[in-house]
Amino acid sequence: MSHTAGKQFIRRATLSETSSVLLEWAAKEGWNPGLSDADCFYNTDPNGFFIGTIDDVPVSCISLVKYSQDFAFLGFYIVHPDFRGMGYGYDLWKTAMEYAGKANTGLDGVTDQQENYKKSGFRFAYRNIRYEGKSQRYSDISTQNIELITPQTIDAVLKYDAPLFPAKRGGFLRNWIFQPGHYAYTFCVNNDIKGYLVLRKCRTGFKAGPLFADTPEIAEHLLLHATGQLEPGVSYFVDIPEVNTAARHIIHKTGLQKVFETARMYTGETPDIDLSKIFGITSFELG
Repeated sequence: MSHTAGKQFIRRATLSETSSVLLEWAAKEGWNPGLSDADCFYNTDPNGFFIGTIDDVPVSCISLVKYSQDFAFLGFYIVHPDFRGMGYGYDLWKTAMEYAGKANTGLDGVTDQQENYKKSGFRFAYRNIRYEGKSQRYSDISTQNIELITPQTIDAVLKYDAPLFPAKRGGFLRNWIFQPGHYAYTFCVNNDIKGYLVLRKCRTGFKAGPLFADTPEIAEHLLLHATGQLEPGVSYFVDIPEVNTAARHIIHKTGLQKVFETARMYTGETPDIDLSKIFGITSFELG
């Protein structure tokens, strides 16, 4: 299908458009979004979702979620295939970055766009590698230290999460953890949280994220327990920072296979968080 170039009108997307445009286009790109992502993402920053239209037809989209005045995350940067190469994406990009202001902004860049992101002021921090596994039941996985996250324990989870993410995100996590179809567990020792995991249902299979833990053994325990609740043979995915070399322990134990990679990039300094405790990032779209 061919199109003549027309003037693009850029505006903020509604929640409905976040679902019908950004999430649907992401699915067509093979990014496999979660079934409840639109609600969780949009409500984190309703001002941070943009679409470009021509004659009311969406041609481009992007998100720029501001967790605070100091930290933001960019995602869903997509131009409809029929309208690529016409400059619409760059115009939308500029709108998003203007909204970011002076906030240190992160993104997970696909391989073929990383040089363009560098030209726009982003600097490489590390690679995130997506792995795929198949669920199975492990008879040797103890449930002794694993607990479902409840409204009574959510505050402790937020406290554990705080030093492992560049900004406070209590509103997002409260929504994320308690969505239908999400499994959420902590690993506790003497009522002290040593790790937690959220497993969410996606278009294909499930994704684990965040998977934060004090040790690789705890991370493995959480992942195997959570995926063991699924029917055997269901696909699941986890996005592991390559710099967390201890995460290879999980990869070898579960037989996870590499699917693809992204580059985590920031406009400012790489946030000072302990990546050795991050065995699965939350999402490529919101960090």
